[in-house]
Amino acid sequence: MKRSEMLTGLVMAGLLTLACFGETSQNDLASSEEIHLSQRETENELVEAMASILERFPSANKRGIPQCAMGSRCAMRMGPRFGQLCECRKGTNCNSFLLKCIQS
Repeated sequence: MKRSEMLTGLVMAGLLTLACFGETSQNDLASSEEIHLSQRETENELVEAMASILERFPSANKRGIPQCAMGSRCAMRMGPRFGQLCECRKGTNCNSFLLKCIQS
């Protein structure tokens, strides 16, 4: 008799523990979703703030170096250095002796 009562009590305690654990996991899930949403909102606010700050600064457009055709002059010698006139197209390189785009 005592054994069956202990077994029943143990089963009831186990079921109660499982029920409580199920509720806490649902609460944790809800709170984790709220945290995720608040983090997303914070991130969006930061992005908007950065965009507004960047709009205030003048845009520095990087002007690309024009591309030159194969065989055309791509560099100019300036004393010990070379000044780049244009960028050779894909598949060609600027020869430092001829200062022209040649096929590689």
